[in-house]
Amino acid sequence: DIGDRKRGTGEVGLTRYAVPPDALPFWAERLARRGVEGMKSASVFGEARLNFLGPDGEEFALVATADDRAPWTGNGVGAEAAIRGLHSVTLLVRRSAPTVEFMTSVLGCEESGISANRTRLAVGGDTPGHFVDVVEDREAIPAVNGLGTVHHVAMAIGSDEEQLRLREELVSLGIGVTDVRDRCYFQSIYFREPGGVLFEVATIQPGFTVDEHLVSLGRGL
Repeated sequence: DIGDRKRGTGEVGLTRYAVPPDALPFWAERLARRGVEGMKSASVFGEARLNFLGPDGEEFALVATADDRAPWTGNGVGAEAAIRGLHSVTLLVRRSAPTVEFMTSVLGCEESGISANRTRLAVGGDTPGHFVDVVEDREAIPAVNGLGTVHHVAMAIGSDEEQLRLREELVSLGIGVTDVRDRCYFQSIYFREPGGVLFEVATIQPGFTVDEHLVSLGRGL
């Protein structure tokens, strides 16, 4: 634990990024050279991965997988090893069945696989970048947010109208949900799934290019 943070249920336990199938040795050497802690190899659903810790104890992994998204090159990382984007996140819950039922019946996810206490759901496609793993641990304590934790999981929705329909459905099911929040680049609603993890559902529009050109995005504002 760091400060008041406590690892446990009702939080995002692990954030994974997709890299090419042969890239893990490159990343193991690169991370070791920079003194990154907590490195260990693992395999989930037949995909090799490299787990490691961020500076504040946050949990990350790189997953070796086929992924045709454009690589994020630079700073000594070429296309042959570069991260392609988010692979998946893990939700740690006391009981997985209510979370899985909610995400499939209300949010439209599909079950992609089961391995021991892990259920993989696919959101909008059965490829890297669309996976959410629900991991059950009936002995874990409730999590407490703090330094090195992930506050919420954000998912995109196609339009304001769809967002409002989802909000109305959540209200009708007795699920506490915020009003629509104006985040300047998108509109958001927030609610907790049955296992306690905080979800955000955000519109894609108007988007991050509303006040900056794509080629200089994030560089000057």
